[in-house]
Amino acid sequence: VRGAPAIALVGCLSLAVELQTGAGGPGLAALVAFVRDKLSFLVTARPTAVNMARAARDLADAAAREAEREGATEEAVRERYRDLELCEHWEERSRQRELTLRGPRGGTTRPYNQGARLTAFELVYEQIPATLIADSMAAAAMAHRGVSAVIVGADRVVANGDTANKVGTYQLAIVAKHHGIPFYVAAPSSSCDLRLETGREIIIEERPSQELTDVNGVRIAAPGIGVWNPAFDVTPHDLITGGIITELGVFAPEDLRAALTTTISSRDGT
Repeated sequence: VRGAPAIALVGCLSLAVELQTGAGGPGLAALVAFVRDKLSFLVTARPTAVNMARAARDLADAAAREAEREGATEEAVRERYRDLELCEHWEERSRQRELTLRGPRGGTTRPYNQGARLTAFELVYEQIPATLIADSMAAAAMAHRGVSAVIVGADRVVANGDTANKVGTYQLAIVAKHHGIPFYVAAPSSSCDLRLETGREIIIEERPSQELTDVNGVRIAAPGIGVWNPAFDVTPHDLITGGIITELGVFAPEDLRAALTTTISSRDGT
């Protein structure tokens, strides 16, 4: 499963499966504690992406509220969790579909891409000239191949437009800025976190050092070498020169907060 929204859905759905097989309890208090503990553990797997944390908070709160209802039963709590998770699944699919209908120009495109990332198909349909490049050849391609735009995904976009995405995005944005090429971020509103002011507040997921020092369990790096292995980096908002593409529209980073405040605040209950 790829993409922060999809990972959040599958992760939380895995708990729904556990609950349907009778996990948690006995007793309402023990069941609610079980749900919170499991969801909290899931969040530790993806601390950078906002989607898992938001879904975990909403689902845990919903389970707690259901348990407080008069005449509540364990089965009712389990059903409430399942129903809310399935509802979020369809809402996220709708956000993703709307996102793929918007191109860099803010118009519409055919929904070839069912994920958060816009692809060359959308660019071609909009008749926007584009050159597809690999990360390792980014600088050379931008300098010599006439790349017209760069579009990346995002795991978290904060209030000022700073964006966390897979490590290497920051460098790509710098190269695009140097060569005067528009740099876009494509993300559903569910990946936008207006509670954080700047990218400095984003927790960066760190991967095991063995991913870089070992191959098939055999160490290839010299003894004593330490490794910092971040999975994400943060691209400052001033490098996002093209705009931030959401299912609600395409916005300049400085306009994102105002454009999304009503939608995200009502969803987050803030």
